[in-house]
Amino acid sequence: MSRQFISAFLCLVALIALVRGQSQSGFISIDCGLSENSGYTDKLTGLNYTSDATLIETGVIYNISSVYSRATLAQQFLNVRSFPEGARNCYTLKPARGNTKFLIRASFMYGNYDGQGKPPSFDIILEADVWDSIEFEDESTIVTKEIIHIPQKNFVYVCLVNKGSGTPFISAIELRPLKNSTYTTESGSLSLFRRWDIGSRSSETFRYPDDIYDRIWLPNSLPNSEPINTTSDIISMNDYQGPSTVMQTAVIPTNGSNSLQLSWEPNDPKFLYYAYLYFSEFENVQANNQTREIIIYINGIDWFGPFSPLHFAANTIYGTSPILTAEKIEFSINTTESSTLPPILNAYEIYRAKEFLQLLTNQQDVEAIMNIKSKYSVKRNWQGDPCVPIAYLWQGLNCSYPEYDPPRITSLNLSSSGIAGDIAPYISTLTSIQILDLSNNNLTGPVPDFLSQLPFLTELNLKGNKLKGTIPNGLIEKQKNGLLSLSVEGNPDLCPEASCAADESNGGRDNKFVVPVVASVVSLCVLVTAMAILWSLRRRMQVAKNGSFELKNQRFSYSNVLRITNNFERVLGNGGFGTVYHGYLDGTEVAVKMLSPSSAQGYKQFQAEVELLMRVHHKNLTTLVGYCDEGTNRGLIYEFMANGNLQALLLGEEGDILSWEGRLRIAIEAAKGLEYLHSGCTPPIVHRDVKSTNILLSGKFQAKIADFGLSRTFPVEGSGTHVTTTIAGTPGYLDPEYYISNRLTEKSDVYSFGVVLLEIITSKSVIERTHERIHITQWVSFMLGKGDIESIVDPRLHEDFDINSVWKTVEIAMACVSQTSTKRPTMNQVVMELNESLAIETSRLKATGKEYESKDSIESISVNQHSELSPLAR
Repeated sequence: MSRQFISAFLCLVALIALVRGQSQSGFISIDCGLSENSGYTDKLTGLNYTSDATLIETGVIYNISSVYSRATLAQQFLNVRSFPEGARNCYTLKPARGNTKFLIRASFMYGNYDGQGKPPSFDIILEADVWDSIEFEDESTIVTKEIIHIPQKNFVYVCLVNKGSGTPFISAIELRPLKNSTYTTESGSLSLFRRWDIGSRSSETFRYPDDIYDRIWLPNSLPNSEPINTTSDIISMNDYQGPSTVMQTAVIPTNGSNSLQLSWEPNDPKFLYYAYLYFSEFENVQANNQTREIIIYINGIDWFGPFSPLHFAANTIYGTSPILTAEKIEFSINTTESSTLPPILNAYEIYRAKEFLQLLTNQQDVEAIMNIKSKYSVKRNWQGDPCVPIAYLWQGLNCSYPEYDPPRITSLNLSSSGIAGDIAPYISTLTSIQILDLSNNNLTGPVPDFLSQLPFLTELNLKGNKLKGTIPNGLIEKQKNGLLSLSVEGNPDLCPEASCAADESNGGRDNKFVVPVVASVVSLCVLVTAMAILWSLRRRMQVAKNGSFELKNQRFSYSNVLRITNNFERVLGNGGFGTVYHGYLDGTEVAVKMLSPSSAQGYKQFQAEVELLMRVHHKNLTTLVGYCDEGTNRGLIYEFMANGNLQALLLGEEGDILSWEGRLRIAIEAAKGLEYLHSGCTPPIVHRDVKSTNILLSGKFQAKIADFGLSRTFPVEGSGTHVTTTIAGTPGYLDPEYYISNRLTEKSDVYSFGVVLLEIITSKSVIERTHERIHITQWVSFMLGKGDIESIVDPRLHEDFDINSVWKTVEIAMACVSQTSTKRPTMNQVVMELNESLAIETSRLKATGKEYESKDSIESISVNQHSELSPLAR
């Protein structure tokens, strides 16, 4: 192929990319505070901006102070929309259908628009979860928040929340469609941490039209590096579309070094990061008979390579799994020994994983309430999602929050709201509604029959309107049967059916007063009885909803927690929930896990764990001693597990090696804990986060399952074989079938336990810390294919085990991690098989005269899985 042909081809590709770059198809560009029905084309980017007036119903428009209105300032920062009223104000964006993944950007510049000279701080919510906090260094600071997100529905809520530190405002909102093949994660969305154009020789920022996705590339460099550049066009060879203007600059090490370094220190050790590194070769390597071969390390661990950057083409190096967390994350971009040229880097992006776990309100209910709002022109701050976050529930609404399904609207109160017209037919689609109050308005027309078809309606208040006609028989019957509290007084033209019939009867005059009085007394008695029953049922439902929080004897004050922990003197560990402290309660050691006040999701897990552990009890589940729920101070008090978690023990030093028998006993005890959740509880419980760090060991090495914050009850027999829920769990342990389908079953726990069992056998990490990122199941499968069973077992055991016991245990583990859930055993079967494996090993020990000693002196466990009676969860 001739060089002229290659040049022509590259030019054609570049031309196509340029044409594609001019399209703004699917872009949403909103200048917040721009006057209604106006818009403009940005002079620098060519982006078309429109007013936000049709996307929000609240807020006040301001211009920033002229002091900050410099000539180089982008037009969308010249004005803002401010929200002095209401705790939450929301935009509803409706992107074009056809895309599922978007880059969403919110921009803010205070510019002393209010003359106060004091920038505020506030939160921004995406859909129903906090996206980030907005803070400013000074009046001229521009704050930009970007996230790559897949919306739950065909619209996106972006909300500003007043947290008492000044009035929220916003300058611009932008939404850009991305290819679904880009920026994939194990779970969650991607919040931008850094995006640098490396080696730029100017302060110029690149975005659209240079970048077809309108990513904003800021100029930067790396320490101990020098810039290089080219004027030749760089084409992109993948869907990430590295912009040519960005790829034309790069850095190489100074002083002939063979390494480039980039690093950062995470603010929180729980953060997970994803990296995208852009490379292009624009030096004439082949003509000079040179090579540039690169290998990338993260904290000294091989991450990717070796590879050679493409010539005059952009390629992107990234991982689909998050970077392992550490106090400092350091990339080292090195060359191989055979490379004659130093390493190169053109650009990079770093994102932080962000989970959005809260389900939005049921779509049918959303459509119904929005239609009701439109029909009656409801004058309330009804913005964003109706039911979530719970703290910003729409005024006049109450909702239910099923564990596995979206929230549902259960109560609508439009009393004294000035609404008029007929009773909206949209109410008929609020199929979970229990209480409907439309009293003291100007409603006209008949009482519609569809109200009697609402299956859960228990209270209907229509008094004080101008309704006419008769009440539908269905509502009368429900009232007679004590199933409905009905109020219709104050509607002069509305006649209950029975009374109307009596007035039309010729012989009823003598009973005119007696019958109504008796009927009224009987109706009153029925009504009072029904209300008493309803009150009792609701009280029971509330107690059930609050679970064991009613058990005051297990609740501790915050001052008691301080006393128990000696003012949080000794830290045992940190996690996503918060910090765990050592303590003493009545002379007995305990572990106190305190919830971080900023963890909204953690509070849900706190509630779930308290409610579950106060009603389920088993010797292989951690025991909850009590809890603290006082203001923002929330904590869980557990029995102290002196030997920590299973993972730490498996990866411990040479002197801490568990024998094969000890490993089997721990595996059996953990399996029994799961078996109890699945088979001994009514309804059954799925743990959802089974992993080796959630298996704790007592002073006698008794294994207990811990951390029930993600646990879910499972449908009882006859109601289904699975539940559909948002993905939750830990990468590496997640059931792949559940991850793909969102269909949770008990077999999801079985898969996770299978991974733990492989850890017990091998003492290897679940995912190798190499660029191949091999999963433990893949490695074991490979070794089994070679028939090399001895090499699978932890070599530190020095083959001190019965090989048949090992084979049986490996077979159990591999059955548990089957890709198809129907091929996995139940936990009852796992317990029986593991007991058989233990029996084989103990027979060997007895035959050889060996004794079970010290480190493995776990409490004796019977091989009969029915040897203990476990109480049912109530």
